[in-house]
Amino acid sequence: MLGLQTLNIDYSRRRSLCHCHTLRCEYPTIELDRPRTLTAISSYSPPHEGNLHPTPVRPRRGKMTSTTVEEARRRLAVRVRDLAYLHSEDEPFTLASGRQSTHFFDMKPVMMDPECAHLLGVLIHAKIEELGQIDAVGGLELGAVPLTGIAIAKAGRGSELRGFIVRKQPKGRGGRKTGNPPGIEGSSLNEGDRVVLLEDVTTTGGSALIAAQRLIEMRCEVAACITILDRQEGGAEAFDEAGIELAPLLVKSDVAGG
Repeated sequence: MLGLQTLNIDYSRRRSLCHCHTLRCEYPTIELDRPRTLTAISSYSPPHEGNLHPTPVRPRRGKMTSTTVEEARRRLAVRVRDLAYLHSEDEPFTLASGRQSTHFFDMKPVMMDPECAHLLGVLIHAKIEELGQIDAVGGLELGAVPLTGIAIAKAGRGSELRGFIVRKQPKGRGGRKTGNPPGIEGSSLNEGDRVVLLEDVTTTGGSALIAAQRLIEMRCEVAACITILDRQEGGAEAFDEAGIELAPLLVKSDVAGG
């Protein structure tokens, strides 16, 4: 940072100051008729006594980093294992689909973690870029709500990407300002919009496909469903049968092995 220094120079000693080649002095030769006070703009600290070569003071800069898709996927798998994954051979877990499993994934802590939010944003937008022009992202409450916020925030200022939420049970009113039908909230969706569904964990795909059907009824094109994790229990096949691509960021084996 530039600072102001006041140099009080005794010009009776001007001759010694001017021998810069001998002293290697950093100050310039000054020719003045009479003593005066000079104010100089300096980017270095005043030299300590006996030190003719002061160390420059440089401004601190934030660390600039970028995350590749490969790095984001590898790191996300580790964080999901640490924050979301439970395994029990003795007492199976009952899933939202009604199935029982020895593996359980609770993605809420993942979606609320700052590092994971960054990683999810990187990976979601990498998938969106592969799909071409996408007008809106969103999905069924509750899992898709934080994911939609992450995707919209990562899009940045100037982006035209919109977000929406599909309620499990529509209220008796639609979006009063958006014009959306009951149960579809957030940004306005228009006929012909290409949309991407978001989901936290996919087992059979049933919940997300319900949301997809409601979007299709609005004459939107559902380009894909991006899920944090595919449990590899029939979800991909169900989406394929519906003509929708399932695009998982991770699969169960990435976290649980096997």
